[in-house]
Amino acid sequence: MNRHSSSSRTIDLEDLARQAMIERNLIPDFSEEVMREAEALEGPARESDASISDLTEILWCSIDNDDSLDLDQLTSGENMEPDSTLIRVAVADVDALVRKGSAIDLRARQNTTSVYAPGHVFPMLPERLSTDLTSLNPGEERLAIVSEIVVDRDGHITSSKIYRALVYNHAKLSYDGVAGWLDGRRAEPEAMQKVPGLAESIRIQNDAAQRLRQRRHELGALDLRTIEAKATVVDRKVVEMHEETQNQPKELIEDFMVAANGAAAVFLDEARFPSLRRIVREPRRWDRIMNVAEELGERLPDSPDAIALEEFLIRRRKADPLRFPDLSLTIVKLLGSGEYAVATPGSPATGHFGLAVKDYTHSTAPNRRYPDLITQRLLKAAMAGDPSPYSLDELKDLAAHCTDQEDEADKVERQIQKSAAAMLLENRVGERFDAIVTGASSKGTWVRILHPPVEGKVVQGHKGLDVGDKLKVKLIGTNPERGFIDFARVRK
Repeated sequence: MNRHSSSSRTIDLEDLARQAMIERNLIPDFSEEVMREAEALEGPARESDASISDLTEILWCSIDNDDSLDLDQLTSGENMEPDSTLIRVAVADVDALVRKGSAIDLRARQNTTSVYAPGHVFPMLPERLSTDLTSLNPGEERLAIVSEIVVDRDGHITSSKIYRALVYNHAKLSYDGVAGWLDGRRAEPEAMQKVPGLAESIRIQNDAAQRLRQRRHELGALDLRTIEAKATVVDRKVVEMHEETQNQPKELIEDFMVAANGAAAVFLDEARFPSLRRIVREPRRWDRIMNVAEELGERLPDSPDAIALEEFLIRRRKADPLRFPDLSLTIVKLLGSGEYAVATPGSPATGHFGLAVKDYTHSTAPNRRYPDLITQRLLKAAMAGDPSPYSLDELKDLAAHCTDQEDEADKVERQIQKSAAAMLLENRVGERFDAIVTGASSKGTWVRILHPPVEGKVVQGHKGLDVGDKLKVKLIGTNPERGFIDFARVRK
């Protein structure tokens, strides 16, 4: 089939995503058995265990995307003396309804993650759970796993503890709404206005998050600001691709999730439990990162050094903020992808190079990520004094499986994103664009153009190109059904 060919029929991105999932051993739909099991649930989980704290009066709120319905976590914050902040992160107790070995659990275990395609979500759990019974919806009491984290004036985490609790979401807030209020562009969100004291809590949380972030950057956490493109689909047609911008509330949630995930890893280690860690090893292509820095008049150490790399990124962000997203994308590609690995108590654990943390698991999104549900079960067993629900061999098999399936899901999402981009660019064949090389291997060379921010393959003139190179390309063909966007290098 010609890379540029495309049928005249209307292309449905949801159908493309469903087919792409099947081809990558991901299940797009739920079986009748899974749906029967979900429908048989009487309501949200309720338990009378005396160890479950009643925290419904705490000023919990959710901050997420405008269209998010699967709310995994709530946050709250209050000042302490002297000069410390108490941060609480509540994570939906999905395990309370999704029992290990059930039909719902085995289906979630197969895919290991929700898949997000333009205009449609293929959830890991049936929507009766993920957007209702196990979602921390506003105005509802829910069981949760709570991490209490004390942050001092310098951003150090001085203590943390984890326990079960009943929580209540007092306000569903959006990233953009809170961001506009924090920077003075918008009025206080209506949902926030209705809860006395919530505005102050958000400001306290934001201040603590900035201290946490600053401390991690001092330790070498990488401040990377890539351009994330999101397709807007109306009546099955792609009408635009826009950049997802970073803002303070997004950073707040990211920083609290890093802290909560770290607290979970430490808790399990102290309980002498194994854990499923999310790791990013030292970059294999450090030599190319050194070359990128050298091309910009800088020098990095001969061996991977997160602190030196972060200092370089800070300087470049100040020197050239307009092109910093391109540099960030280059570094992200050269760092390599993350993976899941098992850590045993007392043994050295591989950390997360990009976050500059040693103890890091995934625990904060159990509605949409299976490793988080695994971690939740480990935490609950440790809290109860029960043995681990997973053997070491089972955890190792799950780590490999979750890594593989998450990679496959990422490929599906990128493929359908490219199909959406190809639909948008169909009528622009022959136009020229500024671009940056985002991938270069024996399998091919890929670039991202700047406007709109989409990626395609260089099929002519790719010889000698490497990640981070800037060039001009001409669009020579698209195939929305297969997600192909083909460019030719234009010599200046």
